[in-house]
Amino acid sequence: MSKYLIITLLLLLQLPLFGQSQKATPRRGEGITTFLVRMGRPGPAYYQQFLELNKDKLRGKEELLLGVSYLIPDKRGQATTTTNNQTANKEQKPAATEDLGTFNEPLFGTKLAKGKIDSNKLKGACFYVVSGHGGPDPGAIGRVSNHELHEDEYAYDVVLRLARDLMQEGAEVRIIIQDARDGIRDDQYLSNSKRETCMGATIPLNQTERLKQRADKINSLYEQDKKKYKYCRAIFIHVDSRSKREETDVFFYHADGSQKGRSLAKTMQQQFKAKYQQHQPGRGFGGSVGPRSLYVLRNTNPVSVFVELGNIQNSHDQKRFVLSSNRQALANWLLAGFIKDFEDNK
Repeated sequence: MSKYLIITLLLLLQLPLFGQSQKATPRRGEGITTFLVRMGRPGPAYYQQFLELNKDKLRGKEELLLGVSYLIPDKRGQATTTTNNQTANKEQKPAATEDLGTFNEPLFGTKLAKGKIDSNKLKGACFYVVSGHGGPDPGAIGRVSNHELHEDEYAYDVVLRLARDLMQEGAEVRIIIQDARDGIRDDQYLSNSKRETCMGATIPLNQTERLKQRADKINSLYEQDKKKYKYCRAIFIHVDSRSKREETDVFFYHADGSQKGRSLAKTMQQQFKAKYQQHQPGRGFGGSVGPRSLYVLRNTNPVSVFVELGNIQNSHDQKRFVLSSNRQALANWLLAGFIKDFEDNK
């Protein structure tokens, strides 16, 4: 072998390897959402890309494992590559995207308060997001071992996640029930409190007064918002309580006689059905849609949908909202329903 060939081979062996995917390991207590925010990849789109890239490494399909390295989506929706070659790095730099602005919502918590608007899919839309119960009323209570699961805490966490998703798509969002401390949480067992307010106002214990308070607040905001936004929607999120043996899917109610409310509920139902078919083929989806004479549906002026996330007493249903990744998935799928309904009503 000539000395020139040997030198050439040695030089080739010293070149950096391309195509090595960038990986990162989650910290203790991190869910997919906060993990991706720390990696600079927030939002539902990156969330779905992350699931596709790491589908063989996720416990229960969407739960992170400590000590495991996960592939990180890049700005173009593919796994990023690492290299020591500066020229290659410049060539692989993602194309610049339009700056659509930012938001800052302290209710999301310190880590997630600030975010970028990723798209204008919901520009011109305004949403009123409402978690059930709160303040002196915890709502339904389930149990896992020594842990109490309070309906208001889990509904609130899904509401915050949905609100953040909506903002990332360019929407205006009014968070009606608020807790100044909680933020978006990745814990399985959410701590219980009575701090929640109706946008700063003390929540009454009396059920009728409590429901009237939030309906009045929404209607007051809507009177001004409808002058600016052509599309306004309210969503009420709850967790049902039934026999421990009864498994339920997510189901949706609309005001009796509201065609737009029924259309929104049906659209959300279809989105959930499609998502289950995508992520759990063959499982099927039995979530129903129907009218119901609930106070908030009867007395709230914007088109509204009332969502029950599952049975807080059933051990199978509990996984749907105890796991933070599942709470985020619920928020993402509700977002998909809103995007489709918004497009259908343009």
